[in-house]
Amino acid sequence: MTEQPAQTTTAGDPATARGEQTRQLIRDTAMRLFRERGYAQTTMRAIAQEAGVAVGNAYYYFGSKDHLIQEFYAQSQVAHRAAAQPVLDREEAFGARLAGVLHAGIDVLTPSHGFAATFFKTAAEPTSPLSPFSAESSGPRQAAIELFGEVLTGSTAKVDAELRPQLPELLWLAYMGVILYWVHDRSPGQTKTRQLIDGAVPLIDRLVALSRLRVLRPVTRQVLDLIRTLRH
Repeated sequence: MTEQPAQTTTAGDPATARGEQTRQLIRDTAMRLFRERGYAQTTMRAIAQEAGVAVGNAYYYFGSKDHLIQEFYAQSQVAHRAAAQPVLDREEAFGARLAGVLHAGIDVLTPSHGFAATFFKTAAEPTSPLSPFSAESSGPRQAAIELFGEVLTGSTAKVDAELRPQLPELLWLAYMGVILYWVHDRSPGQTKTRQLIDGAVPLIDRLVALSRLRVLRPVTRQVLDLIRTLRH
């Protein structure tokens, strides 16, 4: 019987773990160059040369630098969940869980602080695929919202029934605000970002607890109505 040749991708790699290794090599090389040279100054050609692969091979796995940043978003979210898991396993209080998840997110992002600002101008553009609100970013965004959902569902917090389904997304939006501050934070070790988290979490915790009070329910309804209006 004639031996069949090994299946290969159009990039020339066997359709096995070797292809994934090449993909990871390109991704890791890109992240290193982004940190060392900045996002704008790093080209796909430079990434391919540094990784020791053909330019066409690099483009096979990642169609552009934007795709590499999307990969960065996805990998960062996986790392964020892993870093937050010990806190979620240990804590039951809503405030402690939220603070732990927010700090874990900054822990994961810290090595990338140097290049974060260089591509933030692009990510801040509403029509950019790098925007955290874009359709291209929907996977990591949904994973992050689900993580904040776990912050709530695993806690002992008593939340207004109408607010509960919306709260994970609101917490994610608060996290986006923290990241925006972190991007521009030039304090040593971004300590001011840590202070922001430690100062904001007790306020959020208190507001969530107060949401069940009858006197505040009209305000809660107004906030939720506004969110629904802005979504459509």
